[in-house]
Amino acid sequence: MQHDAIDLAILTELQKDGRMANATLAERVGLSPSACSRRLDALEKSGTIRGYHARLSNRALGHQMTVIVHISLTGQFQTTLREFEDAVKRCPNVLVCYLMSGEYDYILRVAAKDLADYERIHRDWLSALPHVVRINSSFALREVIDRPDVGIDPALV
Repeated sequence: MQHDAIDLAILTELQKDGRMANATLAERVGLSPSACSRRLDALEKSGTIRGYHARLSNRALGHQMTVIVHISLTGQFQTTLREFEDAVKRCPNVLVCYLMSGEYDYILRVAAKDLADYERIHRDWLSALPHVVRINSSFALREVIDRPDVGIDPALV
């Protein structure tokens, strides 16, 4: 789907406030509420807007640690990748999982309450994942940026 300046303006506004009323959004982007609603529907159906979410604070929920985990598998056969991915999706502490090119097969971002909790996650979940031959964990010292939105070129808006 090609996006015009109005679509990009809608996306920019929604990234600032996903709970904005349609009438407010329409006013901000210069559309009637019905035209804005049709545009939103098209953006949702095309998959450009994947959902609306509350951004929760892991820290406020007791997860004081963020761990970046690099995982190597026995190989990258289709069944190996599928079995690993099916299993990693069941681990509640894994926030993000990427299939990678390069030295490691996957990179995960894991939330843990503390070091003992991460030890539990490592023992009970990560080490039990199928086809894993190597796990390398790095502990984030401080979050510098966690940008939830996609940069939209202001010249296009």
